[in-house]
Amino acid sequence: MLQNRLVPNVDVFTKLEPTKYTDWGVNGGLRFKSIEQPETPDFKAVFSGLVENLNKDLEAPDTLMKQQLMGNENVDIHDVVIAINKSTTEIQLATNVATKIIQAYEKIMQINI
Repeated sequence: MLQNRLVPNVDVFTKLEPTKYTDWGVNGGLRFKSIEQPETPDFKAVFSGLVENLNKDLEAPDTLMKQQLMGNENVDIHDVVIAINKSTTEIQLATNVATKIIQAYEKIMQINI
């Protein structure tokens, strides 16, 4: 699933065109034509998606802990500890990102027009 998102959806061979530079030892050198920019969501959509994923990851340690205490054999205490550390790291990252966004906004607001 992750691999499909990393592979560009562009047919490379249809994007090649000849160049006028043939001095580089390549007969009829080739270069890429312009490649269309992929459609990307706006900042609000990306940021809200990250927040939703953060909420899911913050609930994971509680869920795993409940399953561990209920005697679920598929959940190990190591999984609980890993989920706790992952959520702690994600909270720190989210806090740092929010701080940087606020700092950037404050700098933009200081610009004289």
